Amino acid sequence: MAQAVESILKQTYSYFELILVDDGSSDNTRQLINRYGSRIKYHFQSNKGAASARNKGIHLARGKYMAFLDSDDLWDKRKLEKQMTIFQKYPSLKVCYTQEAWLRQGKWLNPKRKHLKFSGWIYEKCLPLCIISPSSVIIHRSIFHEVGYFDSSLPVCEDYDLWLRICARHPLHLINERLIIKRGGHPDQLSRKYWGLDRFRVIALEKILHQQILSPRLEVLTLLELIKKCQILMGGFLKREKWDQYQEYSRKIEKSSLRLRELNYTLA
Repeated sequence: MAQAVESILKQTYSYFELILVDDGSSDNTRQLINRYGSRIKYHFQSNKGAASARNKGIHLARGKYMAFLDSDDLWDKRKLEKQMTIFQKYPSLKVCYTQEAWLRQGKWLNPKRKHLKFSGWIYEKCLPLCIISPSSVIIHRSIFHEVGYFDSSLPVCEDYDLWLRICARHPLHLINERLIIKRGGHPDQLSRKYWGLDRFRVIALEKILHQQILSPRLEVLTLLELIKKCQILMGGFLKREKWDQYQEYSRKIEKSSLRLRELNYTLA
C-alpha cells in the first residue's frame, strides 16, 4: 500500500486530491497514512469490497475527474500528466485509460492476445473479459451520474460490469503506453478467491441487456457471449453434479436463444 501511495505523490501532475479509502484493513494502514499529514484524506469503512470503496472515494471527491489506484498497483510518475493532456486535447472525451505492465510474484509477464486494448467504441471488445484496469482509467464525474456507479453487490467483476455500461454509451481513448504496473499472484487476490468468475460476468451481461440501450448488432453479440459463458459454467456444474445450477444456466441459454430468434439471428 505504501508503495502505491508513493507512486501517486511522485506524479509530475500535482493538481489533485488524494483520498484513501481503507476497506476494513487490520494492518497498520492508518499509522502509515498519518505520516503524510494533510496530503491524504483518509476514510475508514468496515469491509464492504472494492466496489463500495471506490464508490465512497467518488462521493468524497470534489474534482471533475476521477482516477483509481488499487493497493497492489503502481502508477508511472507521468500517468496523470499524460492523461490530463489528452483530456485538454479532446474536451468532449469522458474516459481515458492506458496500457499496463504485469508483475506476478516478482516476474514480468507479457499480456496475451485476448488482453489487447483498443481505442474508440470498444464495447464488443469488452465482452469476453475485462481488458480495462481500474488503476489505469481517468473518468469524468458525469459518467457516474449517467450510467451509475460500481455495483457493490458484485464481489468481483464489478469493473467488467461498469465498463460495459460505459462503453455501450461512450468511446474511450487508449494511451498506448504502460503507465501502470499491476502486481498480482498473491493468495488473497480476489480473482483467486472466487471460482467461476463468469458467473458474475453473466450477471453483468444480463444487466446491460435489461437496460435495452444496445443496438441490434451489439445485443446479438452480447447474447452470444452470454450463451458462451453459460455453456462454460454448465460444464463445470455438470462435472460437480450441481444439477440445480446446471438447469438455471440452461434456462438462461434458452431465454437468450429465443431473443436471438426474435432478432432474426440463427445459431449455427
